[in-house]
Amino acid sequence: MTDFTVTGHTMNALTFTAPDLIGTDITAPIPADFRLQSGMKLEQQDVVARLYGPKDAPVVVAAGGISAGRVLFAKEDATDTAPGWWEGVAGPGEALDLNRFRVLSIEFAPRLPASQIYTITTHDQARLVKLLLDQIGAEKIYSFIGASYGAMIGLAFAELYPDAVERLCVISAAHRAHPMATAFRGLQRRLLVFGKENGKPAEGISLARQLAMTTYRSDAEFSERFDGPPPEAAGDNYVVCGYLRARGDAYSATDVNRWISMSDSLDRHRVDPAKIKAKVFLAAVPTDRLVPYDDMKALSEALTDSVFIDFPSLYGHDAFLKEIKLVSDIVRTSLEK
Repeated sequence: MTDFTVTGHTMNALTFTAPDLIGTDITAPIPADFRLQSGMKLEQQDVVARLYGPKDAPVVVAAGGISAGRVLFAKEDATDTAPGWWEGVAGPGEALDLNRFRVLSIEFAPRLPASQIYTITTHDQARLVKLLLDQIGAEKIYSFIGASYGAMIGLAFAELYPDAVERLCVISAAHRAHPMATAFRGLQRRLLVFGKENGKPAEGISLARQLAMTTYRSDAEFSERFDGPPPEAAGDNYVVCGYLRARGDAYSATDVNRWISMSDSLDRHRVDPAKIKAKVFLAAVPTDRLVPYDDMKALSEALTDSVFIDFPSLYGHDAFLKEIKLVSDIVRTSLEK
């Protein structure tokens, strides 16, 4: 079992076994008069999520990073060809037990492909989540579990609807976007626009993804993995450059308009901790380059009811995707009575 520290105490992981479950897609219509905070109207006419678990179980919303979709947990006999975005954390018998909780895994707006760039906030996304919850008749949810962008939406949801959620599990997110993170993402958006305007959108996406990868992981991991000899000639790939180019060229999970919309949404994120009534579990990674540990500490101190969890990892911001055992412990702890 893996240990982690929660406000000075050690928690141990538990093990469950249970039958398999396959989720069902839920669609909620977007009202004709629904407008984003910017005044823009989404082209899509509905919002979709995937619902897992028993009908009468406590409702939990789950949301991941901007690349996550509604497929939280996929089965070999399901129609999904790729695994869910949180396999090992969510599933029958896992920390987010799909036999014990009714879990709603959301799909972010704007939908792919995006016909334009939208100015959309985490509060806008939270309002869309509320439409889905109304669709399934859930007036109050037991927990909103989020990581990265999804955790920002959870905080925005708890601010907008303070009586509609009992708990939050916030992994690698704070009450604001840090200016250094905005600087990195601003450069990514410029690369995306440059590629699009010069007829090379795929190359722009690759370069932006490469820059993003340098922020998702830690200095320590790069030192451990890529401290190799220089190439023979200037302009050739160093070991780390080869890795980044491979990761960038393989990335096809989005388009330029959607990436710019979602990236800008991250940087518009602001919530008032004083308006949040829910009990909040905050898991902070000391090596996170995008969400500083001190920002999450400040958020914890500003909340009425919070539990601060030290989440050590070599993987920086990507720890919520890489450290499955540790994340499972955190999620399980946040769900315990």
